[in-house]
Amino acid sequence: MKHAPDTDLTPLEIKEFIQEKDYFAGHVGIELLDVSKGSARAKMDIKKHHLNGVGIVHGAAIFALADLVFAAASNSHGTVALAINVNISFVNAGKCKTLYAEAAELSRNPKLATYHIPVVDENGTLIATFNGMVYRKKDRFVPEK
Repeated sequence: MKHAPDTDLTPLEIKEFIQEKDYFAGHVGIELLDVSKGSARAKMDIKKHHLNGVGIVHGAAIFALADLVFAAASNSHGTVALAINVNISFVNAGKCKTLYAEAAELSRNPKLATYHIPVVDENGTLIATFNGMVYRKKDRFVPEK
């Protein structure tokens, strides 16, 4: 990878690269809807395999959805960003058909950035809040040709 500050990759290039290369997100049915500088949005249609033993959306499924938009938003500036701290609070049971997560960048400097990601159901009910911090490497986030 080349060393550079933020790059001129378009949000569409970042989105397409993540959709193609994040095999886990694809496997569990997370759809990345939108990526822009410092933000991202995704959805997950809830299926039987997303449920836990008591019939509500599994915490790991909710975490995975939030984590994908966290990754997309933090890498949207074109440099590799890796999580160094995350936390999630589950505030309502996920008894729904679809979950949505939207990442918002709260702060960013050359080395660190922080993000807030609410996860809501199709009615806008807050299901969880996810907060994360990344370490921003100097390596460019360059899709393979």
